[in-house]
Amino acid sequence: MTIPEPFPELQEILTAIGEAGQRLSDIDASEGAAGNISVFIGWPMEVRRLFPLATEIDLPVRVPHLVGRLFFITGSGRRLRDILSEPTANLAAIVINEGGASAQQYTGPGCLFTRVTSEFNSHLAIHQDQILRSNTNFHAVIHAQPTHITYLSHIPRYQNQAFLNEHLMRWQPETIVNLPSGIGVIPFHVPGSEVLMQATVESLRQHRLVIWSKHGVVARSDISVKRASDRIEYAEIAARYEYLNLINREQAEGLSKAEIQQIIQDLGLDQTLY
Repeated sequence: MTIPEPFPELQEILTAIGEAGQRLSDIDASEGAAGNISVFIGWPMEVRRLFPLATEIDLPVRVPHLVGRLFFITGSGRRLRDILSEPTANLAAIVINEGGASAQQYTGPGCLFTRVTSEFNSHLAIHQDQILRSNTNFHAVIHAQPTHITYLSHIPRYQNQAFLNEHLMRWQPETIVNLPSGIGVIPFHVPGSEVLMQATVESLRQHRLVIWSKHGVVARSDISVKRASDRIEYAEIAARYEYLNLINREQAEGLSKAEIQQIIQDLGLDQTLY
């Protein structure tokens, strides 16, 4: 999918990132400085008026197919809830240099970080893979740590992808509507590691949201940054229902498979789970 003209302007993009960050904080998905957001912009955009300070940085992963492309990404140690009020203090604009091994990093005069998120490698690899596959002109990636879905990922049986989807998809009709390919599950890997990066890229080819077991989730969208945060919220609500059912001795049954299939049929959903 591509974003049609008229394209969103710089301030609209910054506001959308900030609103997504605030919502993630509101649902307890980004305690302290946890979580990170990046956005790819595939149309011309002048950033130097708000981000005038330029430095060259080495990239954590080589991305030769992203040369000249523009990204916004959160700084390491910054709070997602602070982006809305001070976007230039908490975000960097990144333009990939020739060869894809380095980039120009643009920051604001009040920048409050020295480097961008330590999970920049996963963000870049996901963006490159999705841009090459779809030729989209917009792509957002969010990592957050919502309480209930992260807790469930510590329970061995919920680390099984089929089991997790069977149990989370049953609580609301909206879940299958908004996550029609289900939720991917990745075993625990060290945050920022290459193995985690590769596993995430592969899983996001099939899913719009994946769980980093014992760590949180990653969601993507080629429509808007808030659509990515919405997907995290839908998954977290499903996990909250599942948690409530566990502590209530599993008295609720949720939607049956037949009821979910009826929802899919009546709404004409293009999905891969049922």
